[in-house]
Amino acid sequence: MHLDLYPEPVHTIAHLSDTHLLAGGARQYDVVEPETGLVAALERLSRLDLPPDVVLVTGDLADLGEPTAYERLKELVEPAAADLGAELVWVMGNHDERPAYSRILFGAESAREQDAVYDVGGLRVISLDSTVPGYHHGLVTPEQLGWLREVLSEPAPHGTIIGMHHPPIPLPLAPVDAIIGLYDHDALAAVLEGTDVRGILAGHLHYSTYSTFAGIPVSVASASCYTVDPVPAAAILRGVDGGRSITMTHVYDDRLVHTIVPLAEEPAVYNIDPVLLGALEALSPEERIDQLSRKDSEFNTSGRW
Repeated sequence: MHLDLYPEPVHTIAHLSDTHLLAGGARQYDVVEPETGLVAALERLSRLDLPPDVVLVTGDLADLGEPTAYERLKELVEPAAADLGAELVWVMGNHDERPAYSRILFGAESAREQDAVYDVGGLRVISLDSTVPGYHHGLVTPEQLGWLREVLSEPAPHGTIIGMHHPPIPLPLAPVDAIIGLYDHDALAAVLEGTDVRGILAGHLHYSTYSTFAGIPVSVASASCYTVDPVPAAAILRGVDGGRSITMTHVYDDRLVHTIVPLAEEPAVYNIDPVLLGALEALSPEERIDQLSRKDSEFNTSGRW
């Protein structure tokens, strides 16, 4: 609902990452059921009043690159994206395997880099494959950089969003992860500087963080399977069965807004009844301020109208 302070976003992106599905519903570390987190994420998306026009999944789709895991992923996510009316954008991660990824998700098996470009109502979304076959660290090859430079040579009407797995940012709370981070990132920065790229959306870390790269905002989504505690007791890092989330990215003419959406149904401490929205729509902007902002208003003193 538009309440006059800001316009509606031009585009909405549902940013999921690190689903790590396993064949046959197997568990990670004998504890985590990756499919449960993914189903919870898709259920959250079904609740949105403003549905996304892009569902972006930034890598590590299948934990072991198993064909049947990709088939299950496709079975769950494709209908959900279609119901939302959203463009589905897959991105390769270090746990993914290009032949199975390309054959099952795109119908054409290939061992080449899995880069792709999508036009979503004037917003260009690039899926950039930062993976290195046989390794967990990331790299964008010189050939990819040449391709990317050509793609970005002409601006898109609403700018460009890049989805990639390895985030091109420092990791001050998890420096050991830099070993499997993005290498030769200066070459990527040289290609991106001065282009219409408005945001880089990444994954890989299993926790949410934000930065800039070549002057471009970077948002890293957490995982839907398990998350990482970057400041645990008596450990460098610790994977935990909790804290899962996705990120909603709203694209405005002049900015991006990122909102972390938790997947767990936690105990409520208060609820605001949906009937409030109808009541607010019937008020003028001045009346809304009077009721919701004035400390001694009927709403703020009684919690209801």
